[in-house]
Amino acid sequence: MESAAFHRNSSSSNSSANTELLSRTGYTILAVIMGVFSAAGIILNVVVIVVTVKHRQLRQPLSYALVNLAVCDLGCAVFGGLPTTVTSAMGYFNLGRVGCVLEAFAVSFFGIASLCTVAVISVERYVVVCYPMGAVLFQTRHAVAGVVLSWVWSFVWSTPPLFGWGTFELEGVKTSCAPKWHSRDVGDMSYMIIFFFLCFALPFSVVMVSYSRLLWTLRQVTKLQVSETGSTSHVEVQVARMIVVMVLAFLVTWLPYAALALAVMIDSSLYVDPVIATIPVYFAKSSTVYNPIIYIFMNRQFRGYTVAAVLCGWDPWSSEPQTSENETTVPFFIKTPKKIVPKKSLE
Repeated sequence: MESAAFHRNSSSSNSSANTELLSRTGYTILAVIMGVFSAAGIILNVVVIVVTVKHRQLRQPLSYALVNLAVCDLGCAVFGGLPTTVTSAMGYFNLGRVGCVLEAFAVSFFGIASLCTVAVISVERYVVVCYPMGAVLFQTRHAVAGVVLSWVWSFVWSTPPLFGWGTFELEGVKTSCAPKWHSRDVGDMSYMIIFFFLCFALPFSVVMVSYSRLLWTLRQVTKLQVSETGSTSHVEVQVARMIVVMVLAFLVTWLPYAALALAVMIDSSLYVDPVIATIPVYFAKSSTVYNPIIYIFMNRQFRGYTVAAVLCGWDPWSSEPQTSENETTVPFFIKTPKKIVPKKSLE
């Protein structure tokens, strides 16, 4: 009965109820926006994967999480962005109940894995930057463990709606599906509350703690390095700027969606216009474009390989100093000389 009702509601593209949600022009605009995000996300993340596989210098343990992030975002773009582009162009969700469940599961699965990977990257960067003298040796097994953890965690918390705890349903202007966060059902609410804290709040907390401690450590280094104050301060400024970009990107892409869901769960009387409810969905799915740019293409060596591949060997930045393999997948601020971090600062 639920499936039949779903089909009746989703297939009524010409009905007055569906027309009231958004005009034909509005759906077309959404389709174009999502199409651009999806195409850009697919291209950028495929480039990340191909270039990494092609060049041995990029296949370092620290690159595992970055490539995993590209895989997650590619999955979101293919299984979430493209279907939403098609349904938005149609003006209604035309993939049926099974299509709705599959799309919602895929977006949740790849989306949570992406968030967890961002958290893993923050921990890895903290370890590499703050313990560069061998106190903690980052090896392949650590990189693999981080990747596996992100997928296992995502699978555990994406599958419950498939077995009755929580529900996947149409959202916003009814062109995409997601966990039913506006439901008053006890099962749906309990799932969404746990989902919010373990799949958004927890990764975000890990990101904030890791980068806060990283900044604090570099601040201590600045105070200890009297002879190299100028250069170290410059690195600290670079780190601060980069971290601000990372945190803001995380918040801009995921906080609107998480905050809206939490607000509706807390206040059952809160009405959210379907068009307004759709905006956070698009912000979240835009992360497939922002992530490869922020986490990967801002890396000078990776950017050099990518530009050379795209331009058939010509690199307009070839005059830039080459970085070592150890810097391949670490952001520019890890180039701080190892000797400037005394062991006593880690005690």
